[in-house]
Amino acid sequence: MIIGVPKEVKVHEYRIALTPSSVHELVHHGHEVVIEQHAGEGSGFSDQEYRDAGARLLDSAQDVFDTAALIIKVKEPQAPERAMLKPHHTLFTYLHLAPDIPQTQDLLKSGATCIAYETVTDREGRLPLLAPMSEVAGRMSIQAGARSLEKENGGRGVLLGGVPGVEPAHVVVLGGGVVGSNAIKMAVGLGARVTVLDKNIGTLRLLDNMYSNRITTVASTKHAIDHYLTQADLVIGAVLVPGAAAPKLLTRAHLKTMKEGAALVDVAIDQGGCFETSHPTTHADPTFVVDGVVHYCVANMPGAVARTSTQALNNATLPFILELANKGCVNALIENAHLRQGLNIYQSLLCCASVGEAQGIQSVTPEQALAIS
Repeated sequence: MIIGVPKEVKVHEYRIALTPSSVHELVHHGHEVVIEQHAGEGSGFSDQEYRDAGARLLDSAQDVFDTAALIIKVKEPQAPERAMLKPHHTLFTYLHLAPDIPQTQDLLKSGATCIAYETVTDREGRLPLLAPMSEVAGRMSIQAGARSLEKENGGRGVLLGGVPGVEPAHVVVLGGGVVGSNAIKMAVGLGARVTVLDKNIGTLRLLDNMYSNRITTVASTKHAIDHYLTQADLVIGAVLVPGAAAPKLLTRAHLKTMKEGAALVDVAIDQGGCFETSHPTTHADPTFVVDGVVHYCVANMPGAVARTSTQALNNATLPFILELANKGCVNALIENAHLRQGLNIYQSLLCCASVGEAQGIQSVTPEQALAIS
Protein backbone atom coordinates (compact mmCIF):
# COMPACT_ATOMS: atom_id res chain seq x y z
CA MET A 1 0.00 0.00 0.00
CA ILE A 2 1.12 3.56 -0.63
CA ILE A 3 0.98 5.61 2.57
CA GLY A 4 1.12 9.39 2.39
CA VAL A 5 2.07 12.01 4.98
CA PRO A 6 1.45 15.68 4.14
CA LYS A 7 2.96 18.53 6.10
CA GLU A 8 0.61 19.81 8.82
CA VAL A 9 -0.83 23.21 7.92
CA LYS A 10 -2.78 24.20 11.03
CA VAL A 11 -1.36 27.36 12.61
CA HIS A 12 1.74 26.57 14.71
CA GLU A 13 1.32 22.82 14.26
CA TYR A 14 4.80 21.29 14.13
CA ARG A 15 4.09 17.59 14.59
CA ILE A 16 4.30 15.01 11.82
CA ALA A 17 2.27 11.82 11.54
CA LEU A 18 5.21 9.42 11.06
CA THR A 19 8.74 9.43 12.47
CA PRO A 20 11.63 8.07 10.39
CA SER A 21 11.58 4.98 12.62
CA SER A 22 7.90 4.37 11.79
CA VAL A 23 8.63 4.84 8.09
CA HIS A 24 11.41 2.25 8.33
CA GLU A 25 8.98 -0.22 9.91
CA LEU A 26 6.34 0.32 7.23
CA VAL A 27 8.87 -0.04 4.42
CA HIS A 28 10.17 -3.22 6.09
CA HIS A 29 6.63 -4.62 5.79
CA GLY A 30 6.64 -3.95 2.05
CA HIS A 31 4.75 -0.65 1.89
CA GLU A 32 5.70 2.54 0.10
CA VAL A 33 5.72 5.79 2.07
CA VAL A 34 5.57 9.21 0.44
CA ILE A 35 6.11 12.36 2.50
CA GLU A 36 5.81 16.01 1.63
CA GLN A 37 9.24 17.64 1.70
CA HIS A 38 10.12 19.52 4.92
CA ALA A 39 7.14 17.94 6.71
CA GLY A 40 9.27 16.69 9.59
CA GLU A 41 11.39 19.75 10.24
CA GLY A 42 9.10 21.12 12.95
CA SER A 43 9.64 17.92 14.92
CA GLY A 44 13.37 17.90 14.30
CA PHE A 45 13.38 15.24 11.55
CA SER A 46 15.18 16.08 8.31
CA ASP A 47 14.21 15.07 4.78
CA GLN A 48 17.40 13.05 4.62
CA GLU A 49 16.38 11.00 7.66
CA TYR A 50 13.16 10.09 5.87
CA ARG A 51 15.03 9.19 2.67
CA ASP A 52 17.41 7.02 4.71
CA ALA A 53 14.36 5.27 6.25
CA GLY A 54 13.05 4.47 2.75
CA ALA A 55 10.49 7.20 2.14
CA ARG A 56 10.02 9.06 -1.13
CA LEU A 57 9.87 12.84 -0.75
CA LEU A 58 7.28 14.73 -2.82
CA ASP A 59 7.05 18.43 -3.56
CA SER A 60 3.56 19.23 -2.28
CA ALA A 61 0.57 18.01 -0.30
CA GLN A 62 -1.33 17.68 -3.58
CA ASP A 63 1.33 15.26 -4.81
CA VAL A 64 0.96 13.22 -1.61
CA PHE A 65 -2.84 13.03 -1.92
CA ASP A 66 -2.59 12.19 -5.62
CA THR A 67 -0.12 9.35 -4.95
CA ALA A 68 -1.24 7.69 -1.72
CA ALA A 69 -4.33 5.69 -0.78
CA LEU A 70 -3.84 5.85 3.01
CA ILE A 71 -3.31 9.39 4.32
CA ILE A 72 -1.84 9.70 7.81
CA LYS A 73 -2.04 13.05 9.60
CA VAL A 74 -1.98 14.51 13.10
CA LYS A 75 -4.58 17.29 13.16
CA GLU A 76 -7.97 17.42 11.51
CA PRO A 77 -7.73 18.22 7.77
CA GLN A 78 -8.06 21.90 7.01
CA ALA A 79 -10.33 23.09 4.20
CA PRO A 80 -7.65 22.96 1.44
CA GLU A 81 -6.72 19.42 2.51
CA ARG A 82 -10.34 18.29 2.60
CA ALA A 83 -10.68 19.45 -1.00
CA MET A 84 -7.95 16.95 -1.98
CA LEU A 85 -9.72 13.92 -0.51
CA LYS A 86 -11.29 11.44 -2.92
CA PRO A 87 -13.47 8.33 -2.42
CA HIS A 88 -10.48 5.97 -2.71
CA HIS A 89 -8.69 7.63 0.22
CA THR A 90 -8.58 6.44 3.81
CA LEU A 91 -7.77 9.25 6.23
CA PHE A 92 -6.37 8.35 9.67
CA THR A 93 -5.93 11.30 12.03
CA TYR A 94 -7.51 13.24 14.87
CA LEU A 95 -10.87 14.57 13.63
CA HIS A 96 -12.84 15.95 16.63
CA LEU A 97 -15.93 16.29 14.45
CA ALA A 98 -18.61 16.99 17.07
CA PRO A 99 -18.14 20.79 17.23
CA ASP A 100 -16.98 21.16 13.61
CA ILE A 101 -19.92 21.11 11.16
CA PRO A 102 -17.96 22.39 8.10
CA GLN A 103 -15.37 19.64 8.46
CA THR A 104 -18.05 16.99 8.88
CA GLN A 105 -19.91 18.15 5.77
CA ASP A 106 -16.73 18.29 3.67
CA LEU A 107 -15.64 14.81 4.72
CA LEU A 108 -19.08 13.38 4.00
CA LYS A 109 -19.01 14.94 0.53
CA SER A 110 -15.53 13.60 -0.18
CA GLY A 111 -16.64 9.96 -0.04
CA ALA A 112 -13.41 9.10 1.78
CA THR A 113 -13.06 6.66 4.66
CA CYS A 114 -12.24 8.73 7.76
CA ILE A 115 -10.95 7.07 10.92
CA ALA A 116 -10.50 9.21 14.03
CA TYR A 117 -7.64 8.55 16.42
CA GLU A 118 -9.73 9.83 19.32
CA THR A 119 -12.47 7.19 19.10
CA VAL A 120 -10.32 4.08 18.53
CA THR A 121 -10.62 1.87 21.63
CA ASP A 122 -8.73 -0.96 23.31
CA ARG A 123 -9.85 -4.11 25.14
CA GLU A 124 -10.49 -2.17 28.34
CA GLY A 125 -12.60 0.44 26.55
CA ARG A 126 -9.90 3.08 26.84
CA LEU A 127 -8.79 5.47 24.09
CA PRO A 128 -5.19 4.43 23.32
CA LEU A 129 -4.56 6.95 20.52
CA LEU A 130 -5.93 9.86 22.51
CA ALA A 131 -4.03 8.94 25.67
CA PRO A 132 -0.49 10.01 24.64
CA MET A 133 -1.61 13.48 23.55
CA SER A 134 -3.83 13.75 26.64
CA GLU A 135 -0.76 12.99 28.74
CA VAL A 136 1.18 15.73 26.99
CA ALA A 137 -1.69 18.23 27.14
CA GLY A 138 -2.35 17.49 30.81
CA ARG A 139 1.26 18.19 31.73
CA MET A 140 1.41 21.25 29.49
CA SER A 141 -1.79 22.63 31.00
CA ILE A 142 0.03 23.41 34.23
CA GLN A 143 2.88 25.13 32.38
CA ALA A 144 0.36 27.16 30.38
CA GLY A 145 -1.64 27.94 33.50
CA ALA A 146 1.45 29.07 35.38
CA ARG A 147 2.30 31.52 32.57
CA SER A 148 -1.31 32.72 32.41
CA LEU A 149 -1.17 33.59 36.11
CA GLU A 150 1.76 35.94 35.51
CA LYS A 151 0.83 39.59 35.78
CA GLU A 152 2.06 40.54 32.31
CA ASN A 153 -0.41 38.01 30.86
CA GLY A 154 -3.35 39.42 32.79
CA GLY A 155 -3.11 36.98 35.68
CA ARG A 156 -3.11 37.43 39.44
CA GLY A 157 0.67 37.47 39.69
CA VAL A 158 0.73 34.23 41.68
CA LEU A 159 3.53 31.64 41.71
CA LEU A 160 2.09 28.13 41.62
CA GLY A 161 4.31 26.72 44.36
CA GLY A 162 4.53 29.86 46.46
CA VAL A 163 7.68 30.47 48.52
CA PRO A 164 8.47 30.05 52.24
CA GLY A 165 6.01 32.19 54.13
CA VAL A 166 3.65 32.63 51.16
CA GLU A 167 0.89 30.14 50.37
CA PRO A 168 0.92 28.33 47.01
CA ALA A 169 -1.68 28.78 44.30
CA HIS A 170 -4.86 26.70 44.43
CA VAL A 171 -5.26 24.56 41.30
CA VAL A 172 -8.71 23.06 40.68
CA VAL A 173 -8.81 20.20 38.16
CA LEU A 174 -12.19 19.31 36.64
CA GLY A 175 -11.87 15.66 35.63
CA GLY A 176 -9.46 13.03 36.91
CA GLY A 177 -8.88 11.05 33.73
CA VAL A 178 -5.70 10.98 31.65
CA VAL A 179 -5.53 14.77 31.18
CA GLY A 180 -6.49 15.50 34.77
CA SER A 181 -4.17 12.98 36.36
CA ASN A 182 -1.21 14.31 34.38
CA ALA A 183 -2.11 17.88 35.30
CA ILE A 184 -2.26 16.83 38.95
CA LYS A 185 1.16 15.20 38.71
CA MET A 186 2.73 18.43 37.43
CA ALA A 187 0.85 20.71 39.84
CA VAL A 188 1.78 18.61 42.87
CA GLY A 189 5.37 18.49 41.68
CA LEU A 190 5.48 22.29 41.57
CA GLY A 191 4.10 22.53 45.07
CA ALA A 192 0.61 23.85 44.29
CA ARG A 193 -2.44 23.17 46.44
CA VAL A 194 -4.56 20.82 44.30
CA THR A 195 -8.25 19.90 44.33
CA VAL A 196 -9.68 17.45 41.78
CA LEU A 197 -13.39 16.99 41.04
CA ASP A 198 -14.72 13.92 39.25
CA LYS A 199 -18.02 12.02 39.11
CA ASN A 200 -16.27 8.64 39.25
CA ILE A 201 -15.56 7.68 42.86
CA GLY A 202 -13.22 4.95 41.65
CA THR A 203 -11.10 7.56 39.90
CA LEU A 204 -11.04 9.72 43.02
CA ARG A 205 -10.10 6.72 45.17
CA LEU A 206 -7.22 5.89 42.83
CA LEU A 207 -5.93 9.48 42.92
CA ASP A 208 -6.31 9.61 46.71
CA ASN A 209 -4.27 6.43 47.08
CA MET A 210 -1.62 7.86 44.76
CA TYR A 211 -1.25 11.28 46.37
CA SER A 212 -2.73 10.78 49.86
CA ASN A 213 -2.97 14.10 51.71
CA ARG A 214 -1.13 16.03 49.00
CA ILE A 215 -4.39 16.59 47.09
CA THR A 216 -8.09 16.99 47.90
CA THR A 217 -10.55 14.76 46.04
CA VAL A 218 -14.17 15.89 45.69
CA ALA A 219 -17.21 14.20 44.15
CA SER A 220 -18.26 16.47 41.31
CA THR A 221 -21.66 18.13 41.64
CA LYS A 222 -22.90 21.52 40.52
CA HIS A 223 -22.67 22.77 44.11
CA ALA A 224 -19.09 21.52 44.45
CA ILE A 225 -18.05 23.17 41.18
CA ASP A 226 -19.72 26.45 42.23
CA HIS A 227 -17.86 26.37 45.55
CA TYR A 228 -14.37 25.47 44.39
CA LEU A 229 -14.35 27.88 41.45
CA THR A 230 -14.55 30.74 43.94
CA GLN A 231 -11.37 29.48 45.62
CA ALA A 232 -9.33 28.69 42.50
CA ASP A 233 -6.32 30.55 41.19
CA LEU A 234 -6.07 28.15 38.24
CA VAL A 235 -8.76 25.86 36.79
CA ILE A 236 -7.91 23.00 34.43
CA GLY A 237 -10.81 21.81 32.25
CA ALA A 238 -10.04 18.12 31.71
CA VAL A 239 -13.42 16.52 30.98
CA LEU A 240 -14.05 14.20 28.03
CA VAL A 241 -17.06 12.51 26.49
CA PRO A 242 -15.49 10.32 23.75
CA GLY A 243 -16.36 11.63 20.31
CA ALA A 244 -18.95 14.08 21.64
CA ALA A 245 -19.02 17.78 22.42
CA ALA A 246 -17.62 18.55 25.88
CA PRO A 247 -20.16 19.46 28.59
CA LYS A 248 -20.11 23.10 29.69
CA LEU A 249 -19.17 22.95 33.37
CA LEU A 250 -18.30 26.62 33.81
CA THR A 251 -20.70 29.37 32.73
CA ARG A 252 -20.27 33.09 32.13
CA ALA A 253 -21.97 33.69 35.50
CA HIS A 254 -19.24 31.69 37.26
CA LEU A 255 -16.57 34.13 36.12
CA LYS A 256 -18.05 36.89 38.27
CA THR A 257 -17.62 34.69 41.35
CA MET A 258 -13.95 33.95 40.66
CA LYS A 259 -10.83 35.78 41.80
CA GLU A 260 -9.70 38.69 39.64
CA GLY A 261 -6.84 37.45 37.46
CA ALA A 262 -7.59 33.75 37.94
CA ALA A 263 -6.77 31.55 34.95
CA LEU A 264 -8.62 28.85 33.01
CA VAL A 265 -6.99 26.24 30.78
CA ASP A 266 -9.57 24.47 28.60
CA VAL A 267 -7.94 21.24 27.46
CA ALA A 268 -11.30 20.10 26.06
CA ILE A 269 -11.33 22.89 23.47
CA ASP A 270 -10.84 20.38 20.61
CA GLN A 271 -14.27 19.03 21.53
CA GLY A 272 -15.89 22.46 21.81
CA GLY A 273 -14.55 23.34 25.25
CA CYS A 274 -15.92 22.75 28.75
CA PHE A 275 -16.17 26.46 29.63
CA GLU A 276 -19.03 28.49 28.18
CA THR A 277 -16.74 31.44 27.45
CA SER A 278 -14.06 29.41 25.65
CA HIS A 279 -13.17 29.73 21.99
CA PRO A 280 -10.20 28.17 20.20
CA THR A 281 -6.91 30.07 20.25
CA THR A 282 -3.47 29.39 18.77
CA HIS A 283 0.07 29.27 20.08
CA ALA A 284 0.60 32.63 18.34
CA ASP A 285 -2.11 34.28 20.47
CA PRO A 286 -2.99 31.78 23.20
CA THR A 287 -4.99 33.75 25.76
CA PHE A 288 -7.85 36.20 26.13
CA VAL A 289 -9.57 37.75 29.14
CA VAL A 290 -13.29 37.65 29.95
CA ASP A 291 -14.62 39.38 33.09
CA GLY A 292 -11.13 39.55 34.55
CA VAL A 293 -10.40 35.82 34.09
CA VAL A 294 -7.60 34.71 31.74
CA HIS A 295 -8.58 31.95 29.27
CA TYR A 296 -6.00 29.67 27.63
CA CYS A 297 -7.75 27.68 24.88
CA VAL A 298 -5.09 26.51 22.42
CA ALA A 299 -6.61 23.73 20.32
CA ASN A 300 -3.35 21.90 19.58
CA MET A 301 -1.38 22.24 22.79
CA PRO A 302 0.94 19.24 22.16
CA GLY A 303 2.10 20.87 18.91
CA ALA A 304 4.32 23.18 20.95
CA VAL A 305 6.44 20.20 22.05
CA ALA A 306 6.35 18.60 18.64
CA ARG A 307 9.23 16.15 18.92
CA THR A 308 8.02 14.62 22.18
CA SER A 309 4.42 14.58 20.94
CA THR A 310 5.27 13.04 17.57
CA GLN A 311 7.26 10.24 19.14
CA ALA A 312 4.58 9.54 21.77
CA LEU A 313 1.82 9.52 19.16
CA ASN A 314 3.73 7.19 16.83
CA ASN A 315 4.25 4.69 19.63
CA ALA A 316 0.46 4.37 19.82
CA THR A 317 -0.61 4.73 16.18
CA LEU A 318 1.97 2.58 14.38
CA PRO A 319 0.37 -0.83 15.17
CA PHE A 320 -2.96 0.40 13.78
CA ILE A 321 -1.32 1.92 10.69
CA LEU A 322 0.45 -1.37 10.04
CA GLU A 323 -2.84 -3.24 10.36
CA LEU A 324 -4.58 -0.90 7.90
CA ALA A 325 -1.72 -1.24 5.43
CA ASN A 326 -1.14 -4.98 5.81
CA LYS A 327 -4.77 -6.08 5.65
CA GLY A 328 -6.27 -3.31 3.55
CA CYS A 329 -8.42 -0.68 5.20
CA VAL A 330 -11.80 -2.38 4.84
CA ASN A 331 -10.57 -5.78 6.01
CA ALA A 332 -8.78 -4.21 8.95
CA LEU A 333 -11.96 -2.40 9.99
CA ILE A 334 -14.03 -5.58 9.66
CA GLU A 335 -11.58 -7.71 11.63
CA ASN A 336 -10.63 -5.28 14.40
CA ALA A 337 -13.58 -4.09 16.50
CA HIS A 338 -11.42 -1.56 18.36
CA LEU A 339 -10.16 0.06 15.18
CA ARG A 340 -13.72 -0.02 13.84
CA GLN A 341 -14.80 2.23 16.72
CA GLY A 342 -12.61 4.90 15.12
CA LEU A 343 -14.61 4.84 11.88
CA ASN A 344 -16.41 8.19 11.80
CA ILE A 345 -17.23 8.49 8.09
CA TYR A 346 -17.51 5.78 5.43
CA GLN A 347 -18.72 6.25 1.85
CA SER A 348 -20.54 9.48 2.76
CA LEU A 349 -22.21 7.89 5.80
CA LEU A 350 -21.71 9.30 9.29
CA CYS A 351 -20.73 6.43 11.57
CA CYS A 352 -20.39 8.20 14.94
CA ALA A 353 -23.61 8.59 16.93
CA SER A 354 -22.22 11.27 19.25
CA VAL A 355 -21.31 13.47 16.28
CA GLY A 356 -24.78 12.95 14.82
CA GLU A 357 -26.37 13.95 18.10
CA ALA A 358 -24.18 17.04 18.41
CA GLN A 359 -24.93 18.20 14.87
CA GLY A 360 -28.49 16.96 14.47
CA ILE A 361 -27.77 14.66 11.54
CA GLN A 362 -28.51 10.99 10.98
CA SER A 363 -25.83 8.39 11.66
CA VAL A 364 -25.40 4.65 11.31
CA THR A 365 -23.14 2.30 13.23
CA PRO A 366 -19.74 1.40 11.73
CA GLU A 367 -21.04 -2.16 11.35
CA GLN A 368 -24.07 -0.97 9.41
CA ALA A 369 -21.93 1.23 7.16
CA LEU A 370 -19.56 -1.62 6.31
CA ALA A 371 -22.49 -3.98 5.68
CA ILE A 372 -24.15 -1.46 3.37
CA SER A 373 -20.99 -1.29 1.28
